[in-house]
Amino acid sequence: MFEKFNFTDRQVQKYYQSAWRDLKIVFDSAIPEVIFRFCYDALLKLAIAVCARENLRVKARQGHHIELIEFLARFLKDKEIITFGNEMRTKRNWDLYGGGTLISQKEAMEYQKWVEEVFEKADKYFKKNQETFLDKFKKIDSL
Repeated sequence: MFEKFNFTDRQVQKYYQSAWRDLKIVFDSAIPEVIFRFCYDALLKLAIAVCARENLRVKARQGHHIELIEFLARFLKDKEIITFGNEMRTKRNWDLYGGGTLISQKEAMEYQKWVEEVFEKADKYFKKNQETFLDKFKKIDSL
């Protein structure tokens, strides 16, 4: 499902910015279905950004969303991501392929709050790894 790939810092940053852009749409919307859908998309894009930071590229195949959710949970050390992420994935699939589903305002707000918490954890992950990454450059410069 994943293959090794050496992403540049710029590429990783673009993936991360794309995830944040989707989260911004969540903040700017009052429509429950829009909030839900962009929360889910932001979560997946965040997982892709983490994969890129770990030099892994996801291959688009059946089940790759499940793998992305599990990967994100592993690297952020939060098993709840698997539970809620797969719940979101199932609802999204039902809405897309099963004739639709209604997302209440309350439910949309709960997903939004939860995804914001995941992004806070991801920020710590990226900052920690960025410092490590910058330290490597400092060592190279000092040689």
